[in-house]
Amino acid sequence: MVSLLAKWLIKDYQNTADMTVRQKYGMLCGGVGIFLNILLFAGKALAGFLSGSIAIVADAFNNLSDAGSSLITLVGFKMAGQKPDSDHPFGHGRIEYVSGLAVAMVILLMAFELLKSSIDKIMHPTQIQTGPLVIGILTVSILVKFYMAFYNRKIGLKINSATMDATAKDSISDTLSTFVVLGTTIFAQITGIVIDGYCGVLVALFVFWAGIEAAKETISPLLGQPPEPEFVDRVEEIIMEYESLGVIGIHDLVVHNYGPGRVMLSVHVEVPSSGDILVLHDMVDTIEHRLAKELSCSAVIHMDPICVDDEMTNAIKEKVAIIIKEMEGSVSFHDFRIVHGPTHTNLIFDVLVPYDYEMSDGEIETYIEQKVKEIDESYFVVIEIDKAYARGCK
Repeated sequence: MVSLLAKWLIKDYQNTADMTVRQKYGMLCGGVGIFLNILLFAGKALAGFLSGSIAIVADAFNNLSDAGSSLITLVGFKMAGQKPDSDHPFGHGRIEYVSGLAVAMVILLMAFELLKSSIDKIMHPTQIQTGPLVIGILTVSILVKFYMAFYNRKIGLKINSATMDATAKDSISDTLSTFVVLGTTIFAQITGIVIDGYCGVLVALFVFWAGIEAAKETISPLLGQPPEPEFVDRVEEIIMEYESLGVIGIHDLVVHNYGPGRVMLSVHVEVPSSGDILVLHDMVDTIEHRLAKELSCSAVIHMDPICVDDEMTNAIKEKVAIIIKEMEGSVSFHDFRIVHGPTHTNLIFDVLVPYDYEMSDGEIETYIEQKVKEIDESYFVVIEIDKAYARGCK
C-alpha cells in the first residue's frame, strides 16, 4: 500500500537521494501510521471492552501512543526538510533525530503506564469474556502491525532514516506483544485460568524494550557518532585515486553529520613538499568537488606537505616507525618532519591512538620520548596525540 501511495503522491519517488523526496517518504509513512494505529486502537478498545481484558486494553492504548508517535514522525520530517537559514546555517536535519527521541520517550511512558495497570490487574483479577470477534480483532492487529514493521523497515533502509528504523522496531515489539495477548486470551477461554495481568506485565516489558532501542538509535547521532565504515572507505578510495597526481596518503578525517543528507567533512591529504603548490591546490579542489558530487557532502581538504626526498628524514622516520610498531594496539603516526638546531633536533609528528588504549596520553609521550633518546640523545620529540574520529581512517 505504501509503495503504491508513493507512486501516486511522490514526484520522482525513486530518487531517494533527493532531500525533498526523502522528506515526503517520511511524512507519508507517518500519515499511514497515524491512520492504521487509530484503527487498531478502536478495534482493540472494543475487544477489551467486550472481554474485560486489561491486557487487550493496554495493547489498545499502546497503539494510541503509536499514533502519537507517527504524528511526531510526520511533523519531524516536515520540520527537518526546512532549508538552512541565518539561525541554522547547517539546516534542520537533526530535528528528525529529535523527533525519533520524542517517539522513544512516548513509548517508555506508555510502558510505565501499562506496567502499573497490569500489576493492579494481578492484585485484583477478573474473569475474561472471549469470543470469535475478540480473537479476530487481535489476529488482524498482528497482521497489520507486521505489515507496518515491514514497510517502515523497507522505507527506513531506502532513505537511511534512524527514526523509521526505530518505528519499525516498535511495530515488531507490538506484533510480539499482541501475539502474547492473543495467546493468553485463547488460553483463558480453554482453561478458565486468568493470567491476564501477568500478560499485561509482559506486554509492558516488550514496549519498554522497544523504547530503549528506539532511544539508542536516535541519541547516538545526536551526540555525534562516527561515520559508517563504508562512507570512510569510499572517501579514501576517491582521494587515493589521485595518487599518480601527488596524493601520498590521508589522515585526520572528521565527519560532522547535521542530519541525513547534510554532511560536512574535513581531511588532511599528504602531498610531496617538492610539488608545485598551484598544481596540487588545483588537484585538491577537484577532489573536493568530486566528494561533494558523489557523496552529497561538503568537503574541506587540508594539504600536508611531506618531505619524501630527504634521506636523513626518511632514515629517522623509519626508526620511529619501528618504535610505533612495537607498541601494542592499533597505534600509528603521521605528519613526520624534523627541525635541525645547533644543539638538538626536533622530531615533530602526530600519533594516532585508539580511544580504549591502555596507556594515557602522557604515558605514550614519555614512552616514545625515551625510545627516541635511545636512538640519539640529541633528538627531542614534539608529539600531538590524535584520536580516530572515523573508524578505519588513519
